[in-house]
Amino acid sequence: MVTVVKATGEKEPFSEIKVRNSIRRAGIPQEIQEQVLVHIKTKIYEDIHTSEIYKHIIEFLKTSPHPFNKTRYTLKQAIMDLGPTGYPFENYVSEILKSEGYQTQVRQILEGECVSHEIDVIAQKNDKKILIEAKFHNSPGTRSDIHVSLYTKARFDDLKDKYNFTQGWIVTNTKVTTDGVKYALCNGMKIIGWNYPETGSLRDLVEKANLYPITALQSLSQSQKQSLLDQGIVLCKTICQNQNLLSQFDISDHKKNNLKDELNFVCNIS
Repeated sequence: MVTVVKATGEKEPFSEIKVRNSIRRAGIPQEIQEQVLVHIKTKIYEDIHTSEIYKHIIEFLKTSPHPFNKTRYTLKQAIMDLGPTGYPFENYVSEILKSEGYQTQVRQILEGECVSHEIDVIAQKNDKKILIEAKFHNSPGTRSDIHVSLYTKARFDDLKDKYNFTQGWIVTNTKVTTDGVKYALCNGMKIIGWNYPETGSLRDLVEKANLYPITALQSLSQSQKQSLLDQGIVLCKTICQNQNLLSQFDISDHKKNNLKDELNFVCNIS
């Protein structure tokens, strides 16, 4: 049995089921799923890093008859590419919650009973008013530890009575440590991580509403993506709904056609 090394440095047996599930969740057609698995089996070796397996899958998808499948599969990395600052991720979390029916505000300075606080995202729906710590990490294997749960709870306590907050949340694009989760849940907080909880994780919410970040697009350059992020534009869906946003860029007709095809593909994922 071949052993693989995870981003955290932990080792585990290679799992064909895990590879298959990751490809399937990305919406890759069945026939291509099988081709990917055959390809990966020819590449693995003892103590191969999961990041290398990921790269082999991406390289294969680039050569498939449907190259935009790569856009689907790179969702986790695309969210990490929203960095290096946490501001685009805060905007991204805000957009995700809007899709769930919340009204949102980002980066609000609130004066608490003791000190002032900058709150990443505030979300309101019906009688709920949520204080959210949007914890962004731009490298796999990085986790939010118990300190994030501790200071989020402290902020909530300092602000809840004055601003009528009903709950504190931590939303992260990676994971929260076991102690961090235990402390948060013990204190009535909610955690949303990449694959946590089992239902309603960050990945679930993104896929449910097709909220792919612009960093997933292969047809835009890094500088073009950064320009859009600087303007507060984080969703492919925003560009799909207003393609005039692309007129600010000098894009050749050929690349423009590729970009339109890719946007249509991403925005119409069922």
